[in-house]
This record gives sequence, C-alpha cells and structure tokens, in this order.
Amino acid sequence: MATKSGLPVAKTGGNPILQAINFLSTLAGFVAAGLIFVSVLITCQMIFVRYVLNQSTIWQTEAVTYMVLGATLIGLPYVQRLRGHVNVDLIPIALPGLARKALAVFTLVATIVMAAIMLYYGYEFWHIAFERGWRSDTVWGVSLWIPYIAVPIGFTLFILQLSADLLAVILGIEEPFGLPPKGGE
Repeated sequence: MATKSGLPVAKTGGNPILQAINFLSTLAGFVAAGLIFVSVLITCQMIFVRYVLNQSTIWQTEAVTYMVLGATLIGLPYVQRLRGHVNVDLIPIALPGLARKALAVFTLVATIVMAAIMLYYGYEFWHIAFERGWRSDTVWGVSLWIPYIAVPIGFTLFILQLSADLLAVILGIEEPFGLPPKGGE
C-alpha cells in the first residue's frame, strides 16, 4: 500500500522479524483507520438522531471520543512505520556518518524508554480499571477498561516498531534518519 504511493516506509532488508513487525504495524494502521471510519458513521448517526428526529443521544459522543483516542494510540506504530511523525533533521544532516548513526541510535533508544514508561503506567491504569470494574460517570456507563486497553496495546506496538527501526539502523538495513550518506562516506 505505502510503497506504491512513494511514501518512505521502514525497510526490512528481507529480515523476517522486521517484516513481522511491519505487518503488525500495518495491521494496527488498518484498525486505527477502521476506528476513525466507525466514529464518523456514529457521528453522522448522532447528528441525524439529534437534529432530524429531535431525540437525545446517550452513548454516541462518548463512543466517538474513545474511538478517536484509541485510533490515535493504536495508529502510533503505523505512523512510525511510514515515517509520519514530526522529524527535524537539521542536526542529522550536519553530522558525519558515524555521529549520525550514534544520534539515531540514541534517539531511538530514548524514545523506546519513554514509550516503555508510558506502557508501564498505561498498563497499570488499565489493570486498575479492569480489576475495580470502573465505569464512566455517564448514562451509558461504559466499562473503562475497554477504551483504556488502547494505551498498552498502542505503546506495545509502537515499541515494537521503534525496536525494528533501531535494529534496521544497527544492521545497516536503513540509513539513520532515512538520510542518504554524506558525499565521500
């Protein structure tokens, strides 16, 4: 899908581990897109019920909010795979090859550490909500473990994609920051 459009995607170099992680990231992207699509349909239904049928809505706003947040978190690895996150490459462009690679490794490791912290606390938050049977304080009263599960799932998949990117840089499958080597290197 992304390779046909010319977008930069994570390279696998034929490595089966990297291919499997890219597959999971792509699957997560499709799930995120599906969540957004369903949330748009629910929003349309909510508008129809409110303004055409003149009835109140109960669950729609909350469901759309949870779906969009879930899509954002579950879509993290897909966006990383497509190199869609904001990238400021002023420093990497100025660095020679080895320093650029060291900076890429440092950046990826730091990002993995931060995502792991988010995963840890996100899992803890989800687990507490699950164990205690937390429900939202709305008329719908959805079990909160359902929307909260997107945090550990999203960050787990994000860490997997970041780890694949790190492995690809270390193994030389992908250039650091996706930049071509400087002239003469």
